[in-house]
Amino acid sequence: MNDTRSLALHLLNNLDKKKHTLDSLLEDFQKKYILPKREKALFNALVYGVIRWRSRLDWIIKQFSKQPLEQTNNEILNILRLGLFQIIHLNRIPVPAAVNTSVEIAKHTVGIRSSGYVNAVLRRTVREYKSLCFPDADNKFEYAVSINKSFPEWMIKRWVMVLGKNSAINLCDAINNIPPITIRVNTLKTNREEFINHIEQEVQNIRPTDYSPYGVSFLRPKKAISEIEIFKKGWFQVQDEAAQLVSFLMDPQPGENVMDACAGLGGKTGHIGQLMGNRGNITAIDSEKEKLLKLNLDMARLGISNITTLAGDLGDPFLLKNYTGKFDRVLIDAPCSNMGVIRRNPDIKWKLTEKKLLFYKKRQLLLLDNLAMALKPGGIMVYAVCSTEPEENEEVITEFLSKHSDFAIDDMSCLPKIFMPFYNSEGFIKTYPHLNNMDGFFSVRLIRRKQ
Repeated sequence: MNDTRSLALHLLNNLDKKKHTLDSLLEDFQKKYILPKREKALFNALVYGVIRWRSRLDWIIKQFSKQPLEQTNNEILNILRLGLFQIIHLNRIPVPAAVNTSVEIAKHTVGIRSSGYVNAVLRRTVREYKSLCFPDADNKFEYAVSINKSFPEWMIKRWVMVLGKNSAINLCDAINNIPPITIRVNTLKTNREEFINHIEQEVQNIRPTDYSPYGVSFLRPKKAISEIEIFKKGWFQVQDEAAQLVSFLMDPQPGENVMDACAGLGGKTGHIGQLMGNRGNITAIDSEKEKLLKLNLDMARLGISNITTLAGDLGDPFLLKNYTGKFDRVLIDAPCSNMGVIRRNPDIKWKLTEKKLLFYKKRQLLLLDNLAMALKPGGIMVYAVCSTEPEENEEVITEFLSKHSDFAIDDMSCLPKIFMPFYNSEGFIKTYPHLNNMDGFFSVRLIRRKQ
């Protein structure tokens, strides 16, 4: 069956079986299956909705299933999740249709016997779920929030500890809201006002971002982003406002020699090139050659030509042996847990473990150590992660500075006022979805003292 719900099931099953991210699986699916716009919207709603609300859906299923969830085949569980999500969250789909299509999919994928089980659980759920008493936050707060807001309990515990109960709930709610598409206007080719005038009839709820002077957010474009004519012309890149702030913090100048470590697909590379007016040189480094190939194509689209790419593992101290003291500015957008971008990548909730945070911390410190010597005395280094967790934030910088006496947190007084809402007394920039309506990011600007 190649209908939309079956394709959604197929993707969810693949996500369970493989280590691939949701983003990479969706990219593969879009190459294989061309869905009409309405069906594509339903497909995305089903996939993201089931992943976003998974533990809440599972708790409900548990109340109406005679079989323990731990003993339920993952494919059957995903069929139940899809059916239940439609029943509870998608008002436009009639309840009988949600049940019947789930049963039919079960017949074709897991057999007649299992389809009977799916039918029984969903029909009982339809009759009784509105009278369920969900876990009470007055008793076991973290557990109740983990079920009601659909997060792993360990995440709730650490957010409560750092932010407090009310802020932790607000953060969960912000993450569970579907975020807008946010872009950065390419000022080498246009300006924000001209961009908005060109695209406002093609999207909904368009508005300039609150802090980044180049940002615009909107909802429901009539075409896929890659098919929009001014995207093809290089007028913009998709980039959250928090990520845009990182390049402004770096403040690269025309003519400088700049490194973008861990460049990925080049979101910040493009912004750096834009801020430099396409003058000077940017060395973009990443461990994946395929990403750098895509980066070069995107830079050509944007009209940025001052990029040199280097493929290699920055964990290898010998990779940069010829770059000692070469760079005026270095950006380390380090690999991290991605806990600050769960609202855009909800699969992170279920793939990440708390122990992994220490793995990332160790890796981040290694990258900082290896990259430190590439910076000129008097140069600027920005460390950034899309995570709000202390292990990857303050703890990394504290440990790095304790070992590198020639580095210090830079004086922020000369930087634009856009940073003031996010700047704390320690010199760190932190953003949160529930406070700033942007992704959760941590960044800090370091300076290497002159000898």
